[in-house]
Amino acid sequence: MRWARFLPATVAEGPGRRAALWVQGCRIHCPGCFNPELWAARGGRVDDPAALAARLLAQAQDGGVEGLTLLGGEPFDQAAALAVVARAFREAGLTVMTFTGYRHPSLTAWADDGREDVAALLAATDLLVDGPYLRDHPDRRRPWLGSTNQGLRALTPAYAAEVARLEREGGADRVELRLTRDGGIEVNGWAEVAALEELLDGLDGARLARLRRPTGPHLTRTTEGAPR
Repeated sequence: MRWARFLPATVAEGPGRRAALWVQGCRIHCPGCFNPELWAARGGRVDDPAALAARLLAQAQDGGVEGLTLLGGEPFDQAAALAVVARAFREAGLTVMTFTGYRHPSLTAWADDGREDVAALLAATDLLVDGPYLRDHPDRRRPWLGSTNQGLRALTPAYAAEVARLEREGGADRVELRLTRDGGIEVNGWAEVAALEELLDGLDGARLARLRRPTGPHLTRTTEGAPR
């Protein structure tokens, strides 16, 4: 499995306190993608899915999370490997949220046509955000979603009530900032780019490397050489 980044605990990547795993590689290439660095099939880190799942699960449990969020990149481009990771978290009593640029009807059709890898990842997912990112149709009402065409689907009862509430009432996004040991700043969460630029405007001379995601206005950004 090829992956780019893991956070053992965050409150900005789905409901509740969650771990978050960004995978490397995406075939969809949405115009205006927020994570073009994660398109390439090369790069990132490569690990055995089962061994990686054990390591990440231990870190997530230490972080006191309720579940795992899979982002990218495109999780369903590595569905078999991600299903191994997702099942490990589910077997430990945690939930799984998966983001995808593919549409749910397409995924279910592929599963019905014999794509066992797609069927396995769907079966291990409690909450699905599906559909390509459309930059001209931003979703400012529902949290975590990038554009209004995207679906927020409860595939199990775990988040059915929460999905119904969000569709009815809407909700707010969150942004997190972390200070690294070397004086850098990492930003992850959900905000429009202009808001993040204003937030980080005081970091004079910083070199900003963005990791953006095609399914919404989520942004992980590392600031190197920032003032301590």
